[in-house]
Amino acid sequence: MEPSEALSAASQLALALAGFASVVVAFRSGALHEWAPIDKLRLRLLLGNSVVPLLACLAAMLLLSVKPPLPWIWRACSGLSVAFAVPFGISTVKGMRAIRSGGLGMADTSRLLFYGLGIVGMAAALLQVYNMVALNAFWAFFATIVMQLVAGILQFVRLILLPLGQMT
Repeated sequence: MEPSEALSAASQLALALAGFASVVVAFRSGALHEWAPIDKLRLRLLLGNSVVPLLACLAAMLLLSVKPPLPWIWRACSGLSVAFAVPFGISTVKGMRAIRSGGLGMADTSRLLFYGLGIVGMAAALLQVYNMVALNAFWAFFATIVMQLVAGILQFVRLILLPLGQMT
């Protein structure tokens, strides 16, 4: 599969995930401001894990449109990916701290998923740094996009299947 095809498919999936977030909000009972903090965090994770890879895909497709392709394209894309992901990661950690400081404990399943995806996300960010410094490879850049989309899909499934406010 060519990089442009993979990026196109990933951007379509990211856009679909962002659209599903609006469906979740529309069909859940109560207004968004009435949701439990954990549900608001899950929605923010779903949106972030769809918007960040979408932006990375769009930036990569823009750079791929330059003829001839730039020799440093995947280095630049990895740098942009880190620039998009770091603020999202910081806001996610702040959101988790706010939930913990509010006296709301997390069930083991949520904690395992949150920290597990956090570790995988940090590994993906380190892979992006390595790609900027040494590799300059499409697969390394695309691995982070796939990781973020998988995390978004997991958040979507949890928002649909878990009752409102449930901490598991």
